[in-house]
Amino acid sequence: MPRPAIRIVLADDERMVRTALRAILSVEPGVEVVGEAATGAEAVSVVRELRPDVVLMDVRMPEIDGIRATEQILAILDQPPRIVVVTTFENDSYVYDALRAGASGFLLKRADADALVQAVRLVAHTDSLLFPSAVRALAAEHGRRTAPSAPWVSKLTGREREVLRHMADGLTNAEIARRLDVGPATVKSHVAAVLAKTGARDRTQAVIAAYEAGFLRAE
Repeated sequence: MPRPAIRIVLADDERMVRTALRAILSVEPGVEVVGEAATGAEAVSVVRELRPDVVLMDVRMPEIDGIRATEQILAILDQPPRIVVVTTFENDSYVYDALRAGASGFLLKRADADALVQAVRLVAHTDSLLFPSAVRALAAEHGRRTAPSAPWVSKLTGREREVLRHMADGLTNAEIARRLDVGPATVKSHVAAVLAKTGARDRTQAVIAAYEAGFLRAE
């Protein structure tokens, strides 16, 4: 049975950007743009109504920005969509704050069509970290705002530490299982433990927390 189409909402205050994103995504098989929003507040309303799988979210919008919109969407929905921040500048502190708030990754507005489609499919269908090298670069630029200590680090088991490092490298559960020569269910259990101990919603926030705590080094 084929997978259902990935349902997407586009949130950007520039109509030309939304039009360009829609033009790229609308011709892709298995992808459907179901709604648009021109402000952060509208994004929250549209997502609540349409329940998409993925939101492409601009970080700088009127009324409320993409960071606050991300926080609100994740707070009000039991099964929230994956949120990908779309930005002009990759080292923008707004982007880093959006990832800390719960976004699953980010994409540059100048990215080509293939990168856009890859990002949408990856966050919708896999458990891999989106563009891990870009997350690492953001952590190097912005991740030292908190002290390099966190109680959860000492609570990680040796295997959970290995799993977290592999998560930061962008490996999926299946890839981690092969690397560690264990079953996928075992890896899934370790990932769940890492998320619980870091207090993270998903892999992106866990990895960000690991950089901020000094467990991972961005250099």
